[in-house]
Amino acid sequence: MKPSIYLVDIDRPDTWARYRKGMCNTCMASCCTMPLEVKLADLVRLGMVDPFEAEHEVPKQIAKRLSKAGLIDHFNFKYGLFTLARRASGDCHFLDAITRRCTVYDNRPNTCRKHPEQVGARPGYCAYRAKTTPSST
Repeated sequence: MKPSIYLVDIDRPDTWARYRKGMCNTCMASCCTMPLEVKLADLVRLGMVDPFEAEHEVPKQIAKRLSKAGLIDHFNFKYGLFTLARRASGDCHFLDAITRRCTVYDNRPNTCRKHPEQVGARPGYCAYRAKTTPSST
């Protein structure tokens, strides 16, 4: 049997594995390479928006500022959703490139808190890819 890294296609949820508690500990953080939509409250929790600004500023203006700063890629005015910008590699800005762990875990957005059990392209499933370990020589 081939390792799961060859079987999973992040763009094809039918290839994803049923989520089980503890999977994240051995995963390459595949979910952290997908576009991330967040709400204004998430941006406040992440420290990207000041609570006063969130309460008194129009979301469209906040989106304009965050876009100019390179922090978001898109703002969906109809649903009030901000799509966070990612690194050139496709990784979330909050993902540690070496450990593949979230650097803002306690303040992570609700989308991340609920993934994969309640949200995502296929709730209850994730694009699990096992971490590769360097072979000992």
